[in-house]
Amino acid sequence: MARPRDNWEKLVRATLKREQLRNAGQGHARHPTGIASAVPPSLAQATNVDLILQAADDIQSEDPNVARILCEQAYSMAQNLDPNSDGRGVLQFKTGLMSIIKQKLAKEGGVQIDRNRDIENLWEFYQRYKQQHRVDDIQREEQRLQESGTFSSTLGELELRSSEMKKIISTLRALVEVMEALSKDADPTSVGGLITEELRKLKKSSATLSGELTPYNIVPLEAPSLTNPIRIFPEVRGAISSIRYTEQFPRLPPGFKVSGKRDADMFDLLELVFGFQKDNVRNQRENVVLTIANAQSRLDMPAEVDPKIDEKTINEVFLKVLDNYIKWCRYLRIRLAWNSLEAINRDRKLILVSLYFLIWGEAANVRFLPECICYIFHHMAKELDAILDHGEAEAAVSCLTDDGSAKFLEKIICPIYETLADEAHYKNGKAAHSGWRNYDDFNEYFWSPACFELGWPMRTESPFLCKPKKSKRTGKSSFVEHRTFLHLYRSFHRLWIFLALMFQALTIIAFNHGHINLNTFKTVLSIGPSFVIMNFIKSCLDVLLTFGAYTTARGMAVSRIVIRFFWGGLTSAFVTYVYLKVLQERKSKNDDSFYFRIYLLVLGVYAAIRLFFALLLKFPACHKLSDISDQSFFQFFKWIYQERYYVGRGLYEKMGDYCRYVVYWLLVLACKFTFAYFLQIKPLVKPTNIIVKLPSLTYSWHDLISKNNNNALTIVSLWAPVVAIYLMDLHIWYTVMSAIVGGVIGARARLGEIRSIEMVHKRFESFPEAFVKNLVSPQAKRIPINGQSSQDSQDVNKAYAAMFAPFWNEIIKSLREEDFISNREMDLLSIPSNAGSLRLVQWPLFLLSSKILLAVDLALDCTDTQADLWSRICRDEYMAYAVQECYRSIEKILYSLVDNEGRLWVERIFREINNSISLGSLVVTLSLKKLPLVLSRLTALTGLLARNDPGLAEGAAKAVYELYDVVTHDLVSSDLRENLDTWNILARARDEGRLFSRIQWPNDPEIKELVKRLHLLLTVKDSAANVPKNLEARRRLEFFTNSLFMDMPSAKPVSEMLPFSVFTPYYSETVLYSTSELKKENEDGISTLFYLQKIFPDEWDNFLERIGRDLSTEDAEIQESSIDSLELRFWVSYRGQTLARTVRGMMYYRRALMLQSYLESRSLGVDNYSQNNFVTSQGFESSRESRAQADLKFTYVVSCQIYGQQKQRKAPEAADIALLLQRNEGLRVAFIHVDESTTDGSTPRVFYSKLVKADINGKDQEIYSIKLPGDPKLGEGKPENQNHAIIFTRGDALQTIDMNQDNYLEEAMKMRNLLEEFHADHGLRPPSILGVREHVFTGSVSSLAWFMSNQETSFVTLAQRVLANPLKVRMHYGHPDVFDRIFHITRGGISKASRVINISEDIYAGFNSTLRLGNITHHEYIQVGKGRDVGLNQIALFEGKVAGGNGEQVLSRDIYRLGQLFDFFRMLSFYFTTVGYYLCTMMTVLTVYIFLYGRAYLAFSGLDEAVSEKAKLMGNTALDAALNAQFLVQIGVFTAVPMIMGFILELGLLKAVFSFITMQLQLCSVFFTFSLGTKTHYFGRTILHGGAKYRATGRGFVVRHIKFAENYRLYSRSHFVKALEVALLLIVYIAYGYAEGGAVTYVLLTLSSWFLVISWLFAPYIFNPSGFEWQKTVEDFDDWTSWLLYKGGVGVKGENSWESWWDEEQVHIQTLRGRILETILSVRFFLFQYGVVYKLHLTGNDTSLAIYGFSWVVLVGIVLIFKIFTYSPKKSADFQLVLRFSQGVVSIGLVAAVCLVVVFTQLTIPDLFASILAFIPTGWGILSLAITWKSIVRSLGLWDSVREFARMYDAGMGMIIFAPIAFLSWFPFISTFQSRLLFNQAFSRGLEISLILSGNKANVEA
Repeated sequence: MARPRDNWEKLVRATLKREQLRNAGQGHARHPTGIASAVPPSLAQATNVDLILQAADDIQSEDPNVARILCEQAYSMAQNLDPNSDGRGVLQFKTGLMSIIKQKLAKEGGVQIDRNRDIENLWEFYQRYKQQHRVDDIQREEQRLQESGTFSSTLGELELRSSEMKKIISTLRALVEVMEALSKDADPTSVGGLITEELRKLKKSSATLSGELTPYNIVPLEAPSLTNPIRIFPEVRGAISSIRYTEQFPRLPPGFKVSGKRDADMFDLLELVFGFQKDNVRNQRENVVLTIANAQSRLDMPAEVDPKIDEKTINEVFLKVLDNYIKWCRYLRIRLAWNSLEAINRDRKLILVSLYFLIWGEAANVRFLPECICYIFHHMAKELDAILDHGEAEAAVSCLTDDGSAKFLEKIICPIYETLADEAHYKNGKAAHSGWRNYDDFNEYFWSPACFELGWPMRTESPFLCKPKKSKRTGKSSFVEHRTFLHLYRSFHRLWIFLALMFQALTIIAFNHGHINLNTFKTVLSIGPSFVIMNFIKSCLDVLLTFGAYTTARGMAVSRIVIRFFWGGLTSAFVTYVYLKVLQERKSKNDDSFYFRIYLLVLGVYAAIRLFFALLLKFPACHKLSDISDQSFFQFFKWIYQERYYVGRGLYEKMGDYCRYVVYWLLVLACKFTFAYFLQIKPLVKPTNIIVKLPSLTYSWHDLISKNNNNALTIVSLWAPVVAIYLMDLHIWYTVMSAIVGGVIGARARLGEIRSIEMVHKRFESFPEAFVKNLVSPQAKRIPINGQSSQDSQDVNKAYAAMFAPFWNEIIKSLREEDFISNREMDLLSIPSNAGSLRLVQWPLFLLSSKILLAVDLALDCTDTQADLWSRICRDEYMAYAVQECYRSIEKILYSLVDNEGRLWVERIFREINNSISLGSLVVTLSLKKLPLVLSRLTALTGLLARNDPGLAEGAAKAVYELYDVVTHDLVSSDLRENLDTWNILARARDEGRLFSRIQWPNDPEIKELVKRLHLLLTVKDSAANVPKNLEARRRLEFFTNSLFMDMPSAKPVSEMLPFSVFTPYYSETVLYSTSELKKENEDGISTLFYLQKIFPDEWDNFLERIGRDLSTEDAEIQESSIDSLELRFWVSYRGQTLARTVRGMMYYRRALMLQSYLESRSLGVDNYSQNNFVTSQGFESSRESRAQADLKFTYVVSCQIYGQQKQRKAPEAADIALLLQRNEGLRVAFIHVDESTTDGSTPRVFYSKLVKADINGKDQEIYSIKLPGDPKLGEGKPENQNHAIIFTRGDALQTIDMNQDNYLEEAMKMRNLLEEFHADHGLRPPSILGVREHVFTGSVSSLAWFMSNQETSFVTLAQRVLANPLKVRMHYGHPDVFDRIFHITRGGISKASRVINISEDIYAGFNSTLRLGNITHHEYIQVGKGRDVGLNQIALFEGKVAGGNGEQVLSRDIYRLGQLFDFFRMLSFYFTTVGYYLCTMMTVLTVYIFLYGRAYLAFSGLDEAVSEKAKLMGNTALDAALNAQFLVQIGVFTAVPMIMGFILELGLLKAVFSFITMQLQLCSVFFTFSLGTKTHYFGRTILHGGAKYRATGRGFVVRHIKFAENYRLYSRSHFVKALEVALLLIVYIAYGYAEGGAVTYVLLTLSSWFLVISWLFAPYIFNPSGFEWQKTVEDFDDWTSWLLYKGGVGVKGENSWESWWDEEQVHIQTLRGRILETILSVRFFLFQYGVVYKLHLTGNDTSLAIYGFSWVVLVGIVLIFKIFTYSPKKSADFQLVLRFSQGVVSIGLVAAVCLVVVFTQLTIPDLFASILAFIPTGWGILSLAITWKSIVRSLGLWDSVREFARMYDAGMGMIIFAPIAFLSWFPFISTFQSRLLFNQAFSRGLEISLILSGNKANVEA
């Protein structure tokens, strides 16, 4: 038995050692050591075993015997709790612990241990420990703190840091617990009695040291804490006091226990009455306390003994939190839960706020139903009101359970949750959107007074709680998300009607040759019937698309739809009838125009009524009037005109804002219609008239439509592309206008003023003043700068510089910590404190370097006067500063060094020089030629002094004497020299050897700083023009300094700023790269570390310098040291898109707040602030008050959804997250814990929402654990993840940050300015979301990443700038926007989560915010970093995800309501910046199809030639304008316009032109055209079939080669098939089309289409690293063929087998509607065969249908022959022989037959190729139909044949694409050129991409 235990002990020790190595690194907390870190969760949750074991480990060195006692007690506790070791990991833990106990016993030398003495030994140690660590003093201080609420000055004398104090208290607590357990068996007359008395005293006293170890989040409310002074802030004390239990509340039952060491409060009452969970109560207690405290802090809060919260604060919080509830009651016209605001006192207001937060905090998924929460709150508030009137508190009836206790979760939330879950899981979660109720449907139930039928307590038989049945679905609320393109018309019908009517009017005018007369006017009035008919179509769609909601929708909503339908039908019929009569009148030439007058009257009245209601409901000035009017008649028509919802009422803006966006759109529309009329419509009038009038033309095929119908299809093929472009080119004009407007706004906002490091240098002088005015609060400005308050401008500038210096230096320090700059650069960039007595501003050395030497050169060359010399020096203002500073510093340093006679000499010399300067005779007084000699002596002196070694004093004295000698005998004029030599006092001292014999070594910090700085001024010879060298450091400094001059609100003191939280959802992405991941090599031998070393060489050198290593250090050497190895992991992780990078960036907020708070010196007796004149940031991070102030204002919650599961399976991500917690004390991690301990098969799993932080031992400390009603993931993962954790956020604002983002310290300093925007004037309503600019930091990796970066940057800057102002339609696009937290959590949260429909969850927050009358702004003086996808496949997946999300948005109610409720012009803005953008993108591609199919029709039918011959008309001319526009759109030129404008604005014109040309040379047009196809495919497919899903793009470093097969799988259906179809059309056009201009015309007409084909076919390979390397090409071909031929099967993935992939590609076709649509789309492929057959030489001029029929016979024959050749049955060998013989005979016969047909008939060789051209598309069409109707084909037994045909098609397509790649791969220079193309950015920065691409293996082997 001993051996296994020994082995186990070795294993335990090895594991612990590895754990320690892995966790090595700096952190605020100690890391768990020993076996304490291995305590199973089941034991740790129920006991303090881990605490006791940690204490044992801590005191091992002090008293091993006591440590052994603690371990034995821990073992006993574990044994008692789980005697059978059933829990996970308990048996292993016990075994390990027993081995450690045995080891401890062995160390005691085998001496017999008297366990009876254990309790005495423990007691003695306890007494010693208390005395040693002055615990009694701590206890007294804690007692005093609890009584008075303030710290005493003696606390500082204890000299205890927080972590040390917590360690002591933790150990004491463990000792007390073990003593209490052992004392039961001790002698009560001796030690037992002493222990009992000690325990009695501890329990009697409230100061039990529990405050330090009681888990808390931010404010220690359960017990006071010595280490956290947050409770001493007056606003916090006032807030805690305000929620205390008062006499007016009913008595709590005698048995009710108040948790912790605190007084009872109103939360205890609510917990008792409604049965809220304890941790929910604790969580919301802190939330309410912080909300009240922070609201009060914005008002004046005197530091009184018992501070009181103002009534104004209470009202503000009350009205804001319950604002949505109040609006809900008013909408439903029901009474509020209180009579009036004045009738309820402050306690009632606070308890109602607390009740709301508690309901919200425990509502789980019901939080997505804000009005449902209002309903619950309404009834519970009434119940509470009744209970408050009783004498004693009792449980509420609605929450009573069978056992008599109250349980809110079980009785209120669970029934709603279960209904939500059943709906979400209806048909296994695969039901169509129209078939189940989503979150919105449930919430909208409460938008009607009928919701009160639900009752209270809620009736389980209510329709609301009705669960779906398999056969019958539950009805929707009022909107049904049917999957159809018709939603686009229904939502934006005003746009389509407007475009149609304008097209109709312009076409009529064009056909009337531009003459506007009565006749034309009557024709133009045909827009009347068009208008009413199109409106009627919208009414019909309302009727059709509401199917599925009629049984459950509100009666009023259904009535409105029916009324509008009949009204629309009647008006359409009447107006159309009258207009037809008008036309009859016109034809009859009758002078009587009765019907015309009637028509005008009807049209006028109708238009007047529409205009009237449009003005009332959409025009800002009239909107209030419509709200005021109570006339039922008026309200009826208003209701008919615009549906009334709870949301969206009052969607209008201020008159000024309205006028701005109206003017914007009037300009856009003017451009659009001018272009449309003159360049699109008018050129087609003449050709159209000619074609219509042409006599019967000769058709070369059997025509079915046009022949006897005025050549109708010819007209359609002519007009269709123009109409298509007409419908989408408004987006082009919008894009161009937004670029112009955005550029002007950006220029006015002063963006791009500082765009280079040279500009930073030039304007540095103005930075301090700008910084202080914008970023320093008034409180910090009151810091004393020096003793006197002179108004001299020099003093003012110095004061500004002194305030600026600590902030600037922290920014530079952060750049050094991030390894963007070296130590030398940090020294050069740092600015002196400017707080000394030197009366001038000291600038950073990078501005002054080498200036002294240059000034000396000027002086040496000087032959003029002093004034001339000074004017030359002053041309460079920093040279002047350097000279002045050098002069003053020398004087000050010399004066401090010497005394007696030496000091007299210093005074005399400087007095003489000053006099000569004032007289302008410096060049006479001094011999300037000797200045270099003086400088050399000065440099020698400062060099000695800078070493800071007093032992060098003798050498320094000698250097001073040499300086004296040079100055006296060489520098000064002969007259002054004589005076100095004959100066008696000096001469005597010199003769006696006393002169400068000794010096006073500098001890003053100011003098030391001066010496160091002067030495650098004199010695730094190289120019600092390129400091910093790193491009990222430059960019950051440029943007930050530029932002100082932009408009922003002034900063409030930290104590008065708005509090905020940062919120990051995380699933399972990379947290921190592991050592193995750093070393792991790809197929080319490239490791991640090697790649980054080459991409960021300067940062790698800076990293090595920071960790104290040589530049030649090998990677393996670094990884030998655990600390350096960890730093290396972080260095790599900070350059990827990892959670570690995001956390570091967001924690800069806390650091910035700590710094700002520290410099504001809000003294509350916690920190002993230095009262000297130095303004320094030193020590700010250890200031407890600054940390507490920062925690009061900032919270960072990372929602790591599966962290609990990751911990259970010991995933590396869990260890890395724990490491981040240890290194960041302000970080909180929320996660969903699944408790499976009670699972017995029938008991459901229990889910908890938990929040943890790192405790003093570095372990996770659970703060809150709130039980959930079930699995929280009912909808989309990310919003559900956000929703479960949002209850742990705090503050008034909430910044949403994704885990691929970064932040910077300098930007974090501007956060409090940004938050003040919530109180700034931004229009009619205060902002609800503040948009923030983003910087894409992944742009430097490759050209693709650069394109994506530029495109994204253009959107997040210029585009959003215009959307916010003037268009007022900016939404929320994911991150890093700042939400008004209270506004959004009371209105459904920061995203929507319904499955699939809300897949683009973030933008719905913007929709919701806008509909609920929020206001979304955009601000560009602050930025946040963001990573983007950097490989083509990643980009395509991302764009596919976004396009699919937009496809789902088309179906959503949010889009519908905004499209209907916005005024017309705002609706235009909204449309073209959301779904309209993707529709226009798709229209761009469809235009190519429409044009080419039109040309194919003309070519096949022979009409293009016939028309040209008969009319001598070149029809192509008419299309030039349209095709040119289409081409420009297609290659992405217009999408690049905002990008170019952004370049010009922020880089300057020359750089912008250079960048744009570079992008074009790097084939950015190919990329944008390819991107066009991606968006079109996924957007169209989503609306047709659905299938939108979250696509994990991966965020790694992408330089690997993507295999051919992988690219083929990803792009085959989205790009390749479509490109080959377009290519076929182009081939048909070139083969059979007629162009009068010949080849030139063909090229001009088809150039853009060929460009699209090439881009779509080859972009994945052009942008594929090593895509044209021969060896890779060979490997890719082998891989592709094996994939193509590999048989599929159960469990085989698509990436391994063509068959499995092919099956996966068909999954999206599921519904009958989808099959019908696919069938219709597939019909187009049969056009080719129909057209080509009649063009064969064989058929001649015969156009009968029989020929087409015969072609099908031939096709069937070909298929049968193919089947004969591919047939391979598993029969006997004899049959195989017969079959092969038959195949041989058939093949010979086939060749012979073809030869005979060619010889003896008119069939030609070109005809054979033409036949192939005809049959290939037909075959694809048949395949498409077979796949669409798969079940029918399978039942006919043809499925295997279909699969083989499909495989053949994929093989053929693959070969067409592969052949050019293989050919180009033969030429080595192609691969080199491609590398240059892909990585030009890297090459231009001198990077070694060639090494990366060729691999590092050769280097390693060498």
